[in-house]
Amino acid sequence: MVKVYAVALALGVVTLLVVLLGGALAENLGRVQRDPGERLGVNGKSAIGGIIGFGMGGLSAEFSPLDFSWQLSLAISAGAALLSVFWVRYAVRQSEA
Repeated sequence: MVKVYAVALALGVVTLLVVLLGGALAENLGRVQRDPGERLGVNGKSAIGGIIGFGMGGLSAEFSPLDFSWQLSLAISAGAALLSVFWVRYAVRQSEA
């Protein structure tokens, strides 16, 4: 399962970098309509946050000194993904207010 968490984390971080750099490029070129962050919306941003949370939570649980079983590590990673989605939605709501 470590490989699954590592791939999820890498995919999420690469996607986050693409969104950030794409947004900066769109802003510098004056093409705000091409901003990936605006095009993805709240659901897309939440999906990216969930993938990163799943990967980070899973790797943290797998490499914990408490020696969790893979089932518990999966549950922890799912909980981390859910918390990440809530956090992204909260952050977007605060930035739009």
